[in-house]
Amino acid sequence: MKTDFKFSNLLGTVYRKGNILFTPDGTCLLSPVGNRVSVFDLVNNKSYTLPFAHRKNITRLDLTPRGNLLLSVDEDGRAILSNFPRRIVLFHFSFKSPITALKFSSSGRHFAVGLGRRLQIWHAPSVPGTERGGELEFAPFVLHLDLAGHFDAIQNIEWSSDSRFLLTASKDLTVRVWSLDREDGFEPTTLAGHRHAVKAAYFTADQESIYTISQDGALYRWKYVAKERSPDAKEENKDLRWRIVKKNLFSQSAKLKSSAFHARSNLLVVGFSNGLFGLYELPSFNMIHLLSVSQSNIDCITINNSGEWLAFGSSKLGQLLVWEWQSESYILKQQGHLNSMNALAYSPDGQRIITAADDGKIKVWDVSSGFCIVTFTEHTGGVTSCQFAKRGNVLFTSSLDGSVRAWDMIRYRNFRTFTAPSRLSFSSLAVDPSGEVVCAGSTDSFDIHIWSVQTGQLLDQLSGHEGPVVSMAFAADGSYLVSGSWDHTVRIWSIFGRTQISEPLQLQSDVLSVDFRPDGKQISAATLDGQLTFWSISDASQEHIIDGRRDVSGGRKITDRRTAANNAATKSFSSITYSADGLCILCGGNSKYICLYDVGTGSLLKKFTVSVNTSLDGTLEYLDSRDMTEGGPSALIDDVGDASDLEDRIDRTLPGVKRGDAAARTTRPEVRVAAAAFSPTGRSFCAASTEGILVYSLDTEFIFDPFDLDISITPDSILDTLQAAKQAPASASPDGNEASFLKALIMSFRLNEATLIRAVYEGIPASDIPHVVRSVPTVYLPRLLRFIVNATDETPHLEFNLLWIESLLSIHGRYFKDNSGILAPELRAVQRVIHEIRDGLKKLTERNLYELNYLLSKPLLTGKTSSVTNRIDEIEPTAVSDHV
Repeated sequence: MKTDFKFSNLLGTVYRKGNILFTPDGTCLLSPVGNRVSVFDLVNNKSYTLPFAHRKNITRLDLTPRGNLLLSVDEDGRAILSNFPRRIVLFHFSFKSPITALKFSSSGRHFAVGLGRRLQIWHAPSVPGTERGGELEFAPFVLHLDLAGHFDAIQNIEWSSDSRFLLTASKDLTVRVWSLDREDGFEPTTLAGHRHAVKAAYFTADQESIYTISQDGALYRWKYVAKERSPDAKEENKDLRWRIVKKNLFSQSAKLKSSAFHARSNLLVVGFSNGLFGLYELPSFNMIHLLSVSQSNIDCITINNSGEWLAFGSSKLGQLLVWEWQSESYILKQQGHLNSMNALAYSPDGQRIITAADDGKIKVWDVSSGFCIVTFTEHTGGVTSCQFAKRGNVLFTSSLDGSVRAWDMIRYRNFRTFTAPSRLSFSSLAVDPSGEVVCAGSTDSFDIHIWSVQTGQLLDQLSGHEGPVVSMAFAADGSYLVSGSWDHTVRIWSIFGRTQISEPLQLQSDVLSVDFRPDGKQISAATLDGQLTFWSISDASQEHIIDGRRDVSGGRKITDRRTAANNAATKSFSSITYSADGLCILCGGNSKYICLYDVGTGSLLKKFTVSVNTSLDGTLEYLDSRDMTEGGPSALIDDVGDASDLEDRIDRTLPGVKRGDAAARTTRPEVRVAAAAFSPTGRSFCAASTEGILVYSLDTEFIFDPFDLDISITPDSILDTLQAAKQAPASASPDGNEASFLKALIMSFRLNEATLIRAVYEGIPASDIPHVVRSVPTVYLPRLLRFIVNATDETPHLEFNLLWIESLLSIHGRYFKDNSGILAPELRAVQRVIHEIRDGLKKLTERNLYELNYLLSKPLLTGKTSSVTNRIDEIEPTAVSDHV
């Protein structure tokens, strides 16, 4: 089994904190998710997470106007500069202190950051091929100006359209106008007049006016005009300065939390602390919409370049919304779990992931798109376990609300609810593979309850355990049930036999998780002392033990007085699962590591790090004395009383609570893996962690992965080769054209730039496809097949793409058959797109047939029968269908 799994995607979390922004073309939305950045493609309905990660949660990010460079900054002021289209980290930099605002200039040559009260303007890194000439720089960040003038933190920065001036809005109730370079007759100007902290300031499109917005909902319009004087005053004594020419109030009882302004269309969007947002047209201040999109603060708002889509982020509920205001419809509406996830399960086809969490919700995530497609909210308590049955058509879940529910995954509804005679909180679940029987264990009662799925009746209660039953699993053939309990025993039950006598297997510590090998001949159990124990089902004999305490141990909490190596809380596995072939076992627990073991030899194959985010507890290994004070760790010192606003000083938290809305805000989430699962194909696995659903895959594709590249291969040389092949006469050489097309295709694959490959691919004539395919080296065949599959999904050239697929499979069929194990993902993708094309054509022909039958059934106009009508009458319906 292959073990080189790579991080592929992050699901289950769509927004944490910081600002969100659109790409320059307005088709993608970037959202900070913890210490990573997720990208939501709103046109192709897909999402992906950039591969790099910060050391702490991201607070600010921004793109250059060209959309090629992404700058993201975390809570400590550490920045990562990356090439956004190719997802490559270019440079690491530290601003030495947390930043409160970040903005690239309209020209892309500078960017400004707010470091508390100071404003710094930096030269943006130059890019090869731009006007500034372009070799790569050794030091991309060069400080241009370091300005001071505000008395409190800068909250927002806005550049003018010509990149000569910029505005800074601060908590000191003022807005300042700065110039990038020294301007004749210009001095930095302070705009004062607000009574609360200024949230944002914006230039109009003509730069003749400035809008400022404060936290109390006041909108001021400023213009550079003279003070009104008496008619007798002389003209030359006019005092020109920025003055307030209009004041407006939003008339909301809640505080204004965020805003965005689209200068070209004069649209202003504001978000309030009660979840309302308003859309206004300026300067008339006409309210277009006032709607509620959340029940908590709207922390961030952004508008795409066309001004059609509005994006909202709410950190408390983890919501991310994109709304089209003209049609009043949602483009994107996603929300993660409010509390930690407890369980997850792959669907049998591997296309869905089910997550269950403490917030009582069950979410269905699409693996290919990364979006949540269904949310079930019928449970009133935390959901503890979930499992599929009936080939993925039925989902079973157990909850602390005392119910086990069955869900129809075709119609997405709850069709059966199972309860015990007395009120119990169910903590574990197991379903017979046939879907006829469901079993559940509880922490309140030590019995195992068994229900019939057909009737919903309680069939039996299995007694024997002397402690809470925390984990159960059925064998693949349904003949045996294994259960693990805190009473240090694992029991094997034959619930369909004549006698339901269990076989107790004694252990040295509490059992945390059990699982059956897919062939049903072996069981494994994870215990509190960090050991994995394996038994044979045939004779109930112990086969071997894996001691995983050293492997899983890692990470210390901020309140721990010992290092990670001496921390007993992280030395056990709470979740284990076999791989699809039964050769490996995947283990996770209250640690930052996921371990993959070989079952036969007991050796550790690979160790995956869940997160390097130091904003979470359990990611650091050693104590840092710089973070310790006389009052304890600096991160846990309550500074609520130092807030400037009364609303922020009020402490509504409950002491000792760590989860839920009443939790103390000074406690930090802990890194842990609540559950892990292999996909049915074994090509990927997912883990439910504090950060979200981490997906690791063998089929990761790199955006920029040059192959056998040399200095002569450039985009211009590739296009020149393609153009020469098109212009060369076909009669000049028997293989001349094909060789030139082949050369251009191979050069594009070596550079591996998607746009260039697409240009060469679509530039090859259909008649030359078999000749080009016949000469393609075998090392490029997987890349070519993968590209054609993606092109089939994205381009309308059905026949052209099918000609390529037909030529590849007919000419190189032997190669694909001999390497079917390695090329399985590509071959499955080819099968999928062919089925989609077939289904689409079938629907199209049926629709055309119905339309023609409808037209033929209508009476003809008297005296106006045409030859075309006569021709339609002669066509048989089947012939019409075949023709279409």
